[in-house]
Parts: sequence; structure tokens; C-alpha cells
Amino acid sequence: MHLVYPAVLAALLFCVGLYGVLARRNAILVLMSVELMLNAVNLNLVAFDVWLRDELHAGQALTLFTIAIAAAEIGIGLAIVLLVYRNRGTADIDRLRDLSETAPDAATEPADREQKAEAAA
Repeated sequence: MHLVYPAVLAALLFCVGLYGVLARRNAILVLMSVELMLNAVNLNLVAFDVWLRDELHAGQALTLFTIAIAAAEIGIGLAIVLLVYRNRGTADIDRLRDLSETAPDAATEPADREQKAEAAA
């Protein structure tokens, strides 16, 4: 087996994934692009493992480890995206950059405190 074929395929997959991460604005599509990049790395690990005829099959073991880590990463990432979508109503990354809530103005804070103190009394 020639090493060039899987290496070129992995490079193309990685480039498509990198384009997806850099150009897409939907968080779910960005997560899918990251998975594509990880699969390109997995393809390279297995191809080099076969090419080097490693007796311990370290490339395949690292591939299984990468698949497990990627599954956990996608599960947590998708849960975060769904929670943000429920709270904000959008999964657009440009609109989600400011995740902090707006703080009240310093000038209105004392008035709010006085109103709360009067309401409590």
C-alpha cells in the first residue's frame, strides 16, 4: 500500500475541516468541522501504523483514544450549544461572542438600592 493515497486524503479532509472552522458561523457546523479534522488525524495515524508495521499498533491505539476523546468533546460541546440556543435563541457564533450579561450602570445602582430598601421596609 502506498502511503501517499491516505496522506493526501487526510490532508484534504483536514483542509475541509479547517475551512469549516474558519468560515462557518453556526456552532454545530463548527463542531462537525472539528470532527472532520480529528478524523483526518485518525486516518494518518492508522496509515502510518500500517506503513511502519508497528508490532504494538500504537497508531491504532492512539486512534481509539482520539475517538473516545472526540466523542466526549462532541457530547459536551453539543450540550453547551443546545443550552446557549435555548437561552439566546441563536447558534450564530458572531452573536454569541459576548456571553456575559450586561451590568447595570453605576449611576442607577444607588437608586435601585434605595428602592429595594424602601420595598423591604
